[in-house]
Amino acid sequence: MLMEPIPDPRDIAVATWVEALSADGYCIIPDAISPAAVDVLATDLADDFARTPHASGPFYGEWTKRFHGLLRRSPHMDAFVRHALVLEIVESILGAGCDSIQLNLTQAIEILPGGRVQPPHRDQDMWPVRAPGVEYLVNVMWPFTPYTEANGATRIWPGSHLRQDEILIDPVEAIPAELDPGAALLFLGSTLHGGGANRTAISRRGMIVSYSLGWLKPYELPWLAYPPEVARAFPARLAALAGYRAHRPNLGTFEGRCPSTLLDEKAAGSLGAVDALRPEQEALIEQFYAGTLPAGLRLADRR
Repeated sequence: MLMEPIPDPRDIAVATWVEALSADGYCIIPDAISPAAVDVLATDLADDFARTPHASGPFYGEWTKRFHGLLRRSPHMDAFVRHALVLEIVESILGAGCDSIQLNLTQAIEILPGGRVQPPHRDQDMWPVRAPGVEYLVNVMWPFTPYTEANGATRIWPGSHLRQDEILIDPVEAIPAELDPGAALLFLGSTLHGGGANRTAISRRGMIVSYSLGWLKPYELPWLAYPPEVARAFPARLAALAGYRAHRPNLGTFEGRCPSTLLDEKAAGSLGAVDALRPEQEALIEQFYAGTLPAGLRLADRR
Protein backbone atom coordinates (compact mmCIF):
# COMPACT_ATOMS: atom_id res chain seq x y z
CA MET A 1 0.00 0.00 0.00
CA LEU A 2 1.31 3.44 -0.95
CA MET A 3 1.49 5.91 1.90
CA GLU A 4 -0.01 9.36 1.36
CA PRO A 5 2.75 11.99 1.47
CA ILE A 6 2.84 14.02 4.67
CA PRO A 7 1.95 17.64 3.90
CA ASP A 8 4.81 20.09 4.33
CA PRO A 9 3.90 22.58 7.12
CA ARG A 10 5.45 25.39 5.04
CA ASP A 11 3.19 24.54 2.10
CA ILE A 12 0.17 24.56 4.40
CA ALA A 13 1.17 27.95 5.81
CA VAL A 14 1.69 29.45 2.37
CA ALA A 15 -1.66 28.13 1.13
CA THR A 16 -3.44 29.48 4.22
CA TRP A 17 -2.07 33.00 3.79
CA VAL A 18 -2.58 33.01 0.02
CA GLU A 19 -6.21 32.01 0.57
CA ALA A 20 -6.71 34.83 3.10
CA LEU A 21 -4.97 37.37 0.88
CA SER A 22 -7.01 36.33 -2.14
CA ALA A 23 -10.30 36.39 -0.23
CA ASP A 24 -9.88 39.60 1.76
CA GLY A 25 -7.23 41.56 -0.13
CA TYR A 26 -4.97 41.56 2.92
CA CYS A 27 -3.66 39.34 5.70
CA ILE A 28 -1.63 39.83 8.88
CA ILE A 29 1.07 37.31 9.80
CA PRO A 30 1.49 37.91 13.55
CA ASP A 31 4.95 36.43 14.21
CA ALA A 32 6.64 36.68 10.83
CA ILE A 33 10.07 37.70 12.17
CA SER A 34 11.62 38.24 15.59
CA PRO A 35 11.08 41.65 17.24
CA ALA A 36 14.84 41.67 17.89
CA ALA A 37 15.50 41.62 14.13
CA VAL A 38 13.11 44.53 13.70
CA ASP A 39 14.84 46.47 16.47
CA VAL A 40 18.28 46.00 14.88
CA LEU A 41 17.02 47.28 11.52
CA ALA A 42 15.14 50.19 13.08
CA THR A 43 18.33 51.19 14.91
CA ASP A 44 20.27 51.10 11.64
CA LEU A 45 17.74 53.45 10.05
CA ALA A 46 17.28 55.81 13.03
CA ASP A 47 19.77 58.39 11.74
CA ASP A 48 18.12 58.36 8.31
CA PHE A 49 14.75 59.07 9.91
CA ALA A 50 16.28 61.91 11.90
CA ARG A 51 17.88 63.69 8.92
CA THR A 52 15.18 63.06 6.31
CA PRO A 53 13.09 66.19 5.56
CA HIS A 54 9.32 66.10 5.72
CA ALA A 55 7.60 64.87 2.56
CA SER A 56 5.64 67.30 0.43
CA GLY A 57 2.46 66.99 -1.59
CA PRO A 58 -1.13 66.06 -0.75
CA PHE A 59 -0.60 62.32 -1.28
CA TYR A 60 2.63 61.70 0.65
CA GLY A 61 1.59 64.25 3.26
CA GLU A 62 3.79 66.93 4.85
CA TRP A 63 3.25 65.18 8.18
CA THR A 64 5.31 62.20 7.04
CA LYS A 65 8.96 61.36 6.40
CA ARG A 66 9.85 58.89 3.66
CA PHE A 67 13.10 57.54 2.25
CA HIS A 68 14.02 54.66 -0.02
CA GLY A 69 16.86 52.41 -1.15
CA LEU A 70 16.86 50.58 2.16
CA LEU A 71 19.05 47.72 0.94
CA ARG A 72 22.02 50.07 0.74
CA ARG A 73 21.29 51.54 4.18
CA SER A 74 21.38 48.37 6.26
CA PRO A 75 22.70 44.83 5.74
CA HIS A 76 19.77 43.61 7.84
CA MET A 77 17.25 44.46 5.11
CA ASP A 78 17.96 41.23 3.26
CA ALA A 79 16.20 39.18 5.95
CA PHE A 80 13.01 41.15 5.30
CA VAL A 81 13.22 41.46 1.51
CA ARG A 82 13.95 37.74 1.07
CA HIS A 83 11.80 36.49 3.93
CA ALA A 84 11.12 32.90 2.82
CA LEU A 85 7.44 32.66 3.76
CA VAL A 86 6.61 36.12 2.44
CA LEU A 87 8.35 35.48 -0.89
CA GLU A 88 6.49 32.21 -1.37
CA ILE A 89 3.18 33.96 -0.74
CA VAL A 90 4.06 36.80 -3.09
CA GLU A 91 5.19 34.44 -5.84
CA SER A 92 1.98 32.43 -5.46
CA ILE A 93 -0.04 35.61 -6.04
CA LEU A 94 2.07 37.19 -8.80
CA GLY A 95 3.79 34.23 -10.44
CA ALA A 96 1.07 33.48 -12.97
CA GLY A 97 1.33 36.99 -14.39
CA CYS A 98 5.05 37.20 -15.09
CA ASP A 99 8.22 35.28 -15.76
CA SER A 100 9.78 36.55 -12.51
CA ILE A 101 8.84 39.02 -9.79
CA GLN A 102 10.86 42.10 -8.89
CA LEU A 103 11.35 44.46 -5.99
CA ASN A 104 9.04 47.40 -6.61
CA LEU A 105 10.31 49.54 -3.74
CA THR A 106 11.62 49.66 -0.21
CA GLN A 107 10.30 52.69 1.65
CA ALA A 108 10.68 53.72 5.28
CA ILE A 109 7.74 55.78 6.56
CA GLU A 110 7.25 57.88 9.66
CA ILE A 111 3.85 59.41 10.45
CA LEU A 112 4.49 62.32 12.76
CA PRO A 113 2.22 63.39 15.63
CA GLY A 114 -0.73 65.34 14.31
CA GLY A 115 -0.59 63.62 10.92
CA ARG A 116 -3.80 63.51 8.91
CA VAL A 117 -5.35 60.50 7.20
CA GLN A 118 -3.94 59.71 3.78
CA PRO A 119 -6.37 59.69 0.85
CA PRO A 120 -7.56 56.12 0.18
CA HIS A 121 -5.91 54.63 -2.88
CA ARG A 122 -4.91 51.46 -4.70
CA ASP A 123 -1.20 51.17 -5.42
CA GLN A 124 -1.82 49.42 -8.73
CA ASP A 125 -3.13 52.72 -10.09
CA MET A 126 0.49 53.72 -10.75
CA TRP A 127 0.10 51.68 -13.95
CA PRO A 128 -2.70 52.66 -16.40
CA VAL A 129 -3.43 49.08 -17.46
CA ARG A 130 -5.89 46.45 -16.32
CA ALA A 131 -6.02 42.75 -17.00
CA PRO A 132 -8.88 40.80 -15.41
CA GLY A 133 -7.70 38.40 -12.74
CA VAL A 134 -4.11 39.71 -12.71
CA GLU A 135 -2.56 41.28 -9.62
CA TYR A 136 0.25 43.74 -10.25
CA LEU A 137 1.89 43.95 -6.86
CA VAL A 138 1.88 42.84 -3.24
CA ASN A 139 2.90 45.21 -0.45
CA VAL A 140 4.41 44.01 2.81
CA MET A 141 4.33 46.44 5.72
CA TRP A 142 6.76 45.87 8.59
CA PRO A 143 6.18 48.03 11.71
CA PHE A 144 9.13 49.38 13.70
CA THR A 145 6.83 50.71 16.43
CA PRO A 146 3.40 49.35 17.38
CA TYR A 147 0.76 50.37 14.86
CA THR A 148 -2.47 51.33 16.59
CA GLU A 149 -5.66 52.98 15.46
CA ALA A 150 -4.62 56.04 17.50
CA ASN A 151 -1.15 56.50 16.01
CA GLY A 152 -2.03 56.04 12.34
CA ALA A 153 -2.24 52.32 11.63
CA THR A 154 -2.85 51.76 7.93
CA ARG A 155 -6.55 51.66 7.11
CA ILE A 156 -7.60 48.69 4.97
CA TRP A 157 -10.91 48.14 3.19
CA PRO A 158 -11.39 44.35 3.33
CA GLY A 159 -12.68 42.92 0.07
CA SER A 160 -12.05 46.15 -1.84
CA HIS A 161 -9.90 44.26 -4.36
CA LEU A 162 -13.21 42.81 -5.58
CA ARG A 163 -14.72 46.31 -5.94
CA GLN A 164 -12.12 47.99 -8.12
CA ASP A 165 -14.62 50.21 -9.94
CA GLU A 166 -15.28 52.10 -6.69
CA ILE A 167 -12.86 54.97 -6.16
CA LEU A 168 -14.08 55.52 -2.60
CA ILE A 169 -15.76 53.13 -0.21
CA ASP A 170 -17.57 54.16 2.97
CA PRO A 171 -14.97 54.80 5.74
CA VAL A 172 -17.03 52.73 8.19
CA GLU A 173 -15.99 49.65 6.20
CA ALA A 174 -12.29 50.29 6.81
CA ILE A 175 -10.33 48.62 9.58
CA PRO A 176 -7.09 49.78 11.22
CA ALA A 177 -4.36 47.21 10.61
CA GLU A 178 -2.98 47.15 14.14
CA LEU A 179 0.42 45.46 14.31
CA ASP A 180 3.30 44.91 16.70
CA PRO A 181 6.95 44.78 15.58
CA GLY A 182 7.59 41.28 14.23
CA ALA A 183 4.23 41.08 12.47
CA ALA A 184 3.78 41.65 8.74
CA LEU A 185 0.79 43.14 6.93
CA LEU A 186 0.42 41.92 3.35
CA PHE A 187 -2.04 43.56 0.98
CA LEU A 188 -2.68 43.51 -2.74
CA GLY A 189 -2.05 46.40 -5.08
CA SER A 190 -5.79 46.30 -5.84
CA THR A 191 -6.77 46.76 -2.19
CA LEU A 192 -8.03 50.18 -1.11
CA HIS A 193 -5.99 51.51 1.79
CA GLY A 194 -4.36 54.61 3.27
CA GLY A 195 -2.28 55.74 6.21
CA GLY A 196 -4.24 56.65 9.32
CA ALA A 197 -4.18 59.84 11.39
CA ASN A 198 -1.63 60.00 14.20
CA ARG A 199 -3.51 61.44 17.17
CA THR A 200 -0.73 60.62 19.66
CA ALA A 201 2.41 62.47 20.74
CA ILE A 202 4.75 59.74 19.35
CA SER A 203 5.73 59.02 15.77
CA ARG A 204 4.66 55.84 14.01
CA ARG A 205 7.62 54.28 12.16
CA GLY A 206 7.87 51.32 9.82
CA MET A 207 8.55 50.35 6.24
CA ILE A 208 6.96 48.89 3.13
CA VAL A 209 8.66 46.27 0.99
CA SER A 210 6.77 45.99 -2.28
CA TYR A 211 6.99 43.34 -5.03
CA SER A 212 5.55 43.60 -8.52
CA LEU A 213 5.32 41.77 -11.82
CA GLY A 214 8.77 41.73 -13.35
CA TRP A 215 7.71 43.32 -16.65
CA LEU A 216 6.35 46.50 -15.06
CA LYS A 217 8.32 49.70 -14.57
CA PRO A 218 8.96 49.69 -10.81
CA TYR A 219 8.17 52.57 -8.49
CA GLU A 220 11.83 52.84 -7.50
CA LEU A 221 14.42 52.64 -10.30
CA PRO A 222 16.64 49.83 -9.03
CA TRP A 223 19.83 50.58 -10.96
CA LEU A 224 19.88 54.12 -9.52
CA ALA A 225 19.02 52.94 -6.01
CA TYR A 226 21.58 50.13 -6.23
CA PRO A 227 24.23 50.83 -8.88
CA PRO A 228 26.57 47.94 -9.76
CA GLU A 229 29.22 48.98 -7.24
CA VAL A 230 26.56 48.60 -4.52
CA ALA A 231 24.75 45.54 -5.89
CA ARG A 232 28.01 43.56 -6.27
CA ALA A 233 27.91 43.08 -2.50
CA PHE A 234 24.42 41.53 -2.65
CA PRO A 235 23.79 37.78 -2.74
CA ALA A 236 22.87 36.76 -6.29
CA ARG A 237 19.17 36.20 -5.53
CA LEU A 238 18.86 39.55 -3.80
CA ALA A 239 20.57 41.30 -6.72
CA ALA A 240 18.12 39.59 -9.08
CA LEU A 241 15.14 40.87 -7.08
CA ALA A 242 16.68 44.34 -7.05
CA GLY A 243 16.76 44.65 -10.82
CA TYR A 244 19.80 42.66 -11.94
CA ARG A 245 17.81 40.09 -13.89
CA ALA A 246 16.38 40.35 -17.39
CA HIS A 247 12.69 39.55 -17.66
CA ARG A 248 12.03 37.28 -20.61
CA PRO A 249 11.63 38.25 -23.41
CA ASN A 250 14.56 40.68 -23.41
CA LEU A 251 13.15 43.24 -20.96
CA GLY A 252 15.33 45.21 -18.57
CA THR A 253 18.59 44.54 -20.37
CA PHE A 254 21.84 46.49 -20.65
CA GLU A 255 23.72 46.44 -23.95
CA GLY A 256 21.36 43.68 -25.04
CA ARG A 257 22.12 41.29 -22.20
CA CYS A 258 21.07 40.50 -18.65
CA PRO A 259 22.15 43.32 -16.31
CA SER A 260 23.59 40.72 -13.95
CA THR A 261 26.69 40.82 -16.14
CA LEU A 262 27.40 44.24 -14.63
CA LEU A 263 27.99 42.53 -11.31
CA ASP A 264 31.05 40.78 -12.73
CA GLU A 265 33.57 43.54 -13.48
CA LYS A 266 35.62 41.21 -15.72
CA ALA A 267 32.67 40.07 -17.84
CA ALA A 268 30.77 43.35 -17.98
CA GLY A 269 32.38 44.62 -21.18
CA SER A 270 33.24 41.37 -22.93
CA LEU A 271 29.91 40.02 -24.20
CA GLY A 272 27.69 40.85 -27.15
CA ALA A 273 23.91 40.88 -27.05
CA VAL A 274 22.40 37.68 -25.63
CA ASP A 275 18.75 36.71 -26.04
CA ALA A 276 16.59 36.08 -22.99
CA LEU A 277 13.53 34.27 -24.38
CA ARG A 278 10.85 32.00 -23.00
CA PRO A 279 10.81 28.39 -24.26
CA GLU A 280 7.62 28.87 -26.27
CA GLN A 281 9.16 31.85 -28.04
CA GLU A 282 12.26 29.88 -28.92
CA ALA A 283 10.00 27.10 -30.24
CA LEU A 284 8.15 29.53 -32.51
CA ILE A 285 11.43 30.87 -33.88
CA GLU A 286 12.62 27.33 -34.51
CA GLN A 287 9.38 26.60 -36.40
CA PHE A 288 9.80 29.78 -38.43
CA TYR A 289 13.29 28.84 -39.60
CA ALA A 290 12.18 25.27 -40.29
CA GLY A 291 9.32 26.56 -42.43
CA THR A 292 6.69 24.84 -40.30
CA LEU A 293 5.11 27.95 -38.78
CA PRO A 294 1.84 28.53 -40.66
CA ALA A 295 0.94 32.05 -41.74
CA GLY A 296 -2.07 33.46 -39.93
CA LEU A 297 -1.44 31.48 -36.76
CA ARG A 298 -3.25 33.22 -33.93
CA LEU A 299 -2.40 33.31 -30.24
CA ALA A 300 -5.66 31.54 -29.47
CA ASP A 301 -4.66 28.66 -31.78
CA ARG A 302 -1.61 27.93 -29.60
CA ARG A 303 -3.61 27.39 -26.42
